[in-house]
Amino acid sequence: MATVITPRTPEEVAAAVKAAGRRGIIARGLGRSYGDPAQNAGGTVLDMTGLARIHSIDADSGVVDLDAGVSLDALMRRALPFGLWVPVLPGTRQVTIGGAIGADIHGKAHHVVGSFGNHVEAMTIVLADGSIRELTPEGPEAELFWATVGGMGLTGVIVRARLKLHHVETAYFKVDTEQIDNLAELMARQTQDDEKYAESVSWFDAVTTGEHFGRGLLTRANHATLADLTPRQRRNPLKFDAPQLLTVPDVFPPGMLNRVTGRLFSELWYRKSPTKLGAIQNITQFLHPLDIAGEWNRGYGPHGFLQYQFVVPLERGDVIRTVLERMTEAGQVSALNVLKRFGEGNRAPLSFPKPGWTLCVDIPIGPGLGELCEELDRIVLDAGGRHYLAKESRTTPEAIRRGYPRLEEWRKVRAAVDPAGVFASDLARRLELI
Repeated sequence: MATVITPRTPEEVAAAVKAAGRRGIIARGLGRSYGDPAQNAGGTVLDMTGLARIHSIDADSGVVDLDAGVSLDALMRRALPFGLWVPVLPGTRQVTIGGAIGADIHGKAHHVVGSFGNHVEAMTIVLADGSIRELTPEGPEAELFWATVGGMGLTGVIVRARLKLHHVETAYFKVDTEQIDNLAELMARQTQDDEKYAESVSWFDAVTTGEHFGRGLLTRANHATLADLTPRQRRNPLKFDAPQLLTVPDVFPPGMLNRVTGRLFSELWYRKSPTKLGAIQNITQFLHPLDIAGEWNRGYGPHGFLQYQFVVPLERGDVIRTVLERMTEAGQVSALNVLKRFGEGNRAPLSFPKPGWTLCVDIPIGPGLGELCEELDRIVLDAGGRHYLAKESRTTPEAIRRGYPRLEEWRKVRAAVDPAGVFASDLARRLELI
């Protein structure tokens, strides 16, 4: 339980910050984090969707000036007619600009363009004393800028930002899909020719064992040009084609996803996409298939699921197989499995991406899951890896200290601008970030 305030102006944000009680205050966007970074039990939560204005779009430079409560979905709908593309998109468009900066989100293009903070030219934040300040990545307060990128809302409330978007000819992708028979071949193939593609990701089967263990689909794409489109598509090449076709009903019982149903789903998903080069796909088909179904998480039943995501260095790709083998041995089933390669990280102390392999699995809540995750934590940390704060929901302060060697550097910057601990969240208390 928290007091929820929906500010409409930066001044209203400042007033709420100055009036925050002893349990502090935290900003919340569209609530797509899998843990508790935007929850503040007993304190105040700012619903930032009230600040949702796009102030200007410069079609020539690609610079957009907008409020932090604007969603990526809304931005794409407004920017695409100008031939402008949001360079970093996660698995859903239902994320605010403020949340994207605060979590320094990444997408399928990290190996080329990095994470979201790389594309922020300036941001305006409300500090703990209620003052409003503009920060830039190379300005006099660059340290605070980069502490805010990936800082999970704990340095201040982002109220406005300037982003640099990319120019594109169309809203479509030219997609190469390869059906690959096992995990070793999938990872080997994913390291080849990646620099030729703007987007790259693989899904793999975490249920089938034996010689086909980890078989998967490697999907890579570039933005389609006008010449790539059919005559019909050329009539409206920048069409925002991203429908939501259904809402999943709340009728699924606990245990719906098990080894039997998981094996069936994995077989169907693997077979649905045979090797095909040069297919033209729209935004939803390639980037956001889950946005087709509203409330898709209901398919896991009332107990829900845990999303476990980590990154390990490139030379420790063996950890991916070890984690999957331990999940299989423990009888835990994940059907939605994503494997990506990260490029270089940025200057933000708490930014998650760094050069390496990142694996994301969705595991239904059930007996033995906690013990398995504790074991996986040890495997990941011993390999020099770390967990993603926007997805994390159950690890320990020690795991975060080990995974983020620049944590103390971040804490010093935060303490300088918020010595009284005004900005607080359940995640921050649980992981002893503040």
